[in-house]
Amino acid sequence: MNINWYPGHMKKTKESIKKNLSLVDIVYEIIDARIPYSSRNPDVDGILGNKPRLIIMNKSDLADAESNKIWKSYFEQKKIPVVNVDSLNNKGLDQVINMSYVLTEEKRKALENRGVKNRPIRAMIIGIPNVGKSTLINSLSKRKGAKVGNRPGVTKANQWIKIKGDLELLDTPGILWPKFEDKEVGLNLAFTGAIKDELLDIESLSFELVKRLNLISTKFIENRYNISVEDKSPYDIIVEIGTKRGCIIRGGEIDFNKVSNIILDEYRKGVIGRITLELPN
Repeated sequence: MNINWYPGHMKKTKESIKKNLSLVDIVYEIIDARIPYSSRNPDVDGILGNKPRLIIMNKSDLADAESNKIWKSYFEQKKIPVVNVDSLNNKGLDQVINMSYVLTEEKRKALENRGVKNRPIRAMIIGIPNVGKSTLINSLSKRKGAKVGNRPGVTKANQWIKIKGDLELLDTPGILWPKFEDKEVGLNLAFTGAIKDELLDIESLSFELVKRLNLISTKFIENRYNISVEDKSPYDIIVEIGTKRGCIIRGGEIDFNKVSNIILDEYRKGVIGRITLELPN
């Protein structure tokens, strides 16, 4: 599959991040805990420079618990603070706030020494599309201040959101990069919904997902769909799942589009299991 997506507003977002970086004290880099490598824009390190940063591994409830620990250790070894968060269920939010105070302590003290007191901590949130930025903002602010959608590209412009207490957030639209050099990165982004399904071949994508899941562990497909995958190709597995789920069209043929959407949707919602698709090299 050839996967690529770089809407015009994403180039503007990159330029806007550079322009507004001086306005904030800390950057929240939000990534998908299921694909911590693939969901990090490689341009970010160069853009942020020495600006204090906190990596927020969102959707950690959908990722393998042990893999979450491995990735957390990986980032901490690189001297990048990280917290695991499930923003949909308000888990890990206190850690985000506490770490914000820790990482901006030097800046706040410098401001106080200059007579600037009680100024809110200003944070910028960046991340790829559909990684959960808007949900995180709404959870932190305890209000529906940011648009939320189950598709990438919902946020199209910068916006400041006041958080209860002394924290302000600058939201930015999701930013991808012009070309995925690694095919696996493109697939991981597609599996997790970071790329619009309308731009993808859903049937081929579900084939690749079934293949990937079986490489990680055959138990996921077997337990969820109550089938055996031994000596079966991804095609055969999808046919069997489609039959079990009643995805049949006229003539008794399998409705591959329907069953493919079921498999992708159930993976993305964590119904198939808590699955991390990649680990540090």
